[in-house]
Amino acid sequence: MLNNIGLPGILLIAVVVLVLFGRGKISSLMGEVGKGITSFKKGINEGTKEFEDEAAEAKDITPVEKDKA
Repeated sequence: MLNNIGLPGILLIAVVVLVLFGRGKISSLMGEVGKGITSFKKGINEGTKEFEDEAAEAKDITPVEKDKA
């Protein structure tokens, strides 16, 4: 269904959305989307760094055999 929209259909949808919501509303919405993406990337990077730090600090827990004398 969405494969047959084409360029004229996309332009028509864009014009209708612009008329309904106005330029200012769309601009602020896109700004919020950008902030959300930036926040998401920052969270992913912090989580990855935290995971790597924990892996680096992990201690060797292999059992040590005691002498049987």
